[in-house]
Amino acid sequence: MTPLDPAAFILAHTRLQPVSHAPEISLWLADEVTPIWRLTEEKLGEMGVPPPFWAFAWAGGQALARYLLDHPDRVRDRGVLDFAAGSGLVGIAALKAGAASALCADIDPFCRAAVALNAEANGMTLDFTADNLLDRDPPPVDLICAGDVFYERPMAEAVIAWLKAARAQGTEVLIGDPRRSYFPKGDLIQLAEYEVPTTRELEDQAVKRSGVYGLEG
Repeated sequence: MTPLDPAAFILAHTRLQPVSHAPEISLWLADEVTPIWRLTEEKLGEMGVPPPFWAFAWAGGQALARYLLDHPDRVRDRGVLDFAAGSGLVGIAALKAGAASALCADIDPFCRAAVALNAEANGMTLDFTADNLLDRDPPPVDLICAGDVFYERPMAEAVIAWLKAARAQGTEVLIGDPRRSYFPKGDLIQLAEYEVPTTRELEDQAVKRSGVYGLEG
C-alpha cells in the first residue's frame, strides 16, 4: 500500500476557497461530503472512520471565526487553543485578530496537514498537536475556542466537563454551535448569533443560525 500522504490527498481532493461567513480566510475545502468521506476510508484502509471534519467549514466554527475577527479585543495578544480544530479555521481567525499564538488540537490523522496547508494559504503559521487533550488537564492558555463539538452524547459530555475544568483554572472559554442535539443548556452566556450560509450537504438548512457562547466561571 502506498504510504499515506495527507497533504497530497488534501490538495488532490479539495480546492482553495473563501469561507462563506469569514471571506477574509480561505481554506482547502471539499464541495461534497460523501465522495471525500469514501476516499478517506479507502486511503486509511478502514471503514467507519469519522467524517472528514477538516474538509468543511462547519457552522459553529464559522460563527466563532466571525466573532473573533469582529471582536479582536477578545483575543489580542493572548494564547489561544483551537480545540477539535478540523481545518484550523478558528485558529487562523484568532491569529488574524491579533492573538499571540494559536495551538490547533485534533486527533484526525489528516488534520495536521490540513491545518498546515490552510495556515500557509493565509500567510501564517499555526502550532498543532494530535494528542487527545481530553485525557489530560486543560493546558494553561488564555482562551480555548471549541466549535461544533456537540454532535454525539459521549463526546459532548466529555468535552463540556473538560471545558468546565479549564474555566475553573482561569481559562476563558468560547463555544461556537448551532445548538445541535447535545448542546449543553446551562452555564453558557450567548454573546453573538449569526446566520451562517452552509449547504444541505452538511446541514439540514442552507443557512444555519449559529451562536457564540461564553462559559460561565
